[in-house]
Amino acid sequence: METDPVCGMQVDPDTAAAAWEYEGTVYYFCSVGCLEDFKKDPGAFVGGAKRKEM
Repeated sequence: METDPVCGMQVDPDTAAAAWEYEGTVYYFCSVGCLEDFKKDPGAFVGGAKRKEM
């Protein structure tokens, strides 16, 4: 399992709604919406520095 860097949800890479490579690391997302938030400012989410308010 991987952790969606935007919302913190556990995501199975085999069934993830989306995946995106950033600086050599592939990140997996629970939804396209989380991917879109990540793409706007990936550096804000890498390392869990920022979490989307749910």
